[in-house]
Amino acid sequence: MPQRVLITAGAAGIGREFARAFTAAGAKVFVCDIDTHALEAIAKEIPGLLTRPCDMARRAEIEAMVGDAVARLGGLDVLINNAGIAGMTLPVADYPPDDWDKVIAVNLTGMFDVTRLAIPHLKQSAAGVIINMSSIAGRYGFANRSPYAATKWGVIGFTKTLAMELGEWGIRANAIAPGAVEGDRIERVFAGRAQISGKTMEEVRAEAMAAQSIKAMIDPKDIAALAVFLASDAAKSISGQVLPIDNDRQRA
Repeated sequence: MPQRVLITAGAAGIGREFARAFTAAGAKVFVCDIDTHALEAIAKEIPGLLTRPCDMARRAEIEAMVGDAVARLGGLDVLINNAGIAGMTLPVADYPPDDWDKVIAVNLTGMFDVTRLAIPHLKQSAAGVIINMSSIAGRYGFANRSPYAATKWGVIGFTKTLAMELGEWGIRANAIAPGAVEGDRIERVFAGRAQISGKTMEEVRAEAMAAQSIKAMIDPKDIAALAVFLASDAAKSISGQVLPIDNDRQRA
């Protein structure tokens, strides 16, 4: 029986690579995303992919989405909590409280809501798996990115707690902590750093590469491959862990 996989924010970026990789591995995949145009595009690209729009900051939409996903998948084996927003690039003293609330709502509360609703269905799986997306920001402090760093640390605590609570049912929970992933998002992050520091984009990019042993950006396909491994029987003894995929990053 193919794995039944739910991916949040699965229409673009790393989420799209998750959808591609799990489908290629023979899984039945459902993705939700706030971007309806991206959902339409990925549905055309991947035959048989199940999709639904969902705003991860709205509890009612999450509740409807999870119910729909489980019904259309015929159950649930793998949950990938990929949805997250970056927030603004500002020091804590200048950070707008409303934006702080938005980041917390998506990155932590949205993940909590999806997971709590998915757990009863994962308990019915022969091998339930939860994969939560953290970040290098969840391993180090991150200047001028306080809500993002705080939520990504929170994801790790949430993941370890899930592993403790759900091991009794054979459900494994792990977090993936990517470094600088190539794509539009990191370019926006670099632009924010450049603006607040007065440095050029080239200087900011060079600083990021100086913090890691392998001087390259992370390929999102490699993150997807790691997730497929963590959801497989080959990783049946791995739970409660944070797996960095960051070219040996030593600092934020």
